[in-house]
Amino acid sequence: MATTTNLADQIFKAGHTAVITGASSGIGRATAAYCASQGMNVYMADIDEDDLVKAMEYVKSLQADDSGSIVEGVVTDVSDFSSVQALAEQVLGSQSSVHFLMNNAGVGKGGGALASLDTFHHVLGVNLYGPINGCQAFLPAMKRSQEPGLIVNTGSKQGITMPPGNLVYNISKAALKCYTEGLEHELRSSRESNDGTASHSIYSALLVPGWTNTSIALKAMDADADKDTCFFYEDKPAAGAWMPFQVVEFMISELKKGRFYIICPDNDVDRETDNLRMEWTMQDIIQNRPPLSRWHDDYKVQFEEFVKERKSNIDDA
Repeated sequence: MATTTNLADQIFKAGHTAVITGASSGIGRATAAYCASQGMNVYMADIDEDDLVKAMEYVKSLQADDSGSIVEGVVTDVSDFSSVQALAEQVLGSQSSVHFLMNNAGVGKGGGALASLDTFHHVLGVNLYGPINGCQAFLPAMKRSQEPGLIVNTGSKQGITMPPGNLVYNISKAALKCYTEGLEHELRSSRESNDGTASHSIYSALLVPGWTNTSIALKAMDADADKDTCFFYEDKPAAGAWMPFQVVEFMISELKKGRFYIICPDNDVDRETDNLRMEWTMQDIIQNRPPLSRWHDDYKVQFEEFVKERKSNIDDA
């Protein structure tokens, strides 16, 4: 993907079609709004029908003038392949191709190693199988169209650095990282044939937001819980977190640079710090430390010194 220039300009243009899951709020809704502003046909998918209707009306208000584009909401359970397949049939029944597929739907509620099997099935069903279902339903048609296409899967930093506290969620996002990396390798291999011809021009990317003011934590709460007890969400933004539109702006800028890994900073954590956290995580294996050593009391000071020293070396370079 690094050799591709201005992929974003090839994808986000008037007349092209976008399908975005988890589009009733947060990053999904902000991405739908961006696509609509570019004159794209936008299909917004979400399991939350009430919020989806509201989000759809908001996105319609931002459509490019005189574009004649479509904005539709489709109630979809991404964990159910038949539901995703029905979404694909509806979209491809009226559009020649899908140029942008964003597998963004996610749930945050999980648990530890002995969480209930129902919890494992639900979280992995949405966070992992949701994107797999999306690719299964749309990618073959995207390839056949011979038009440029982009698949973005929304991952998480927790799927890379694995902070303790929500193992089920971490597993789902770590597996999604693995899937998306493998997907792009396969796409790249078939894009770049030895004889100079390519069977398609489809790319993929892994979006890894930083701390973002979305409703994922709010929606993970029990239905009868007081939402005011939720630490943050879109209507109650935390100062350290980005707003969803900032994530979308950053995603577009990184796509224009040909990035596959779109690692977003936020107001509290810069990319340099993210890099060092990821490096330490990988060194647990290389240096035979205990897993997740960053959170062990025995390694707390060592990790802090590692970050301080490495940042000092970078500043001096």
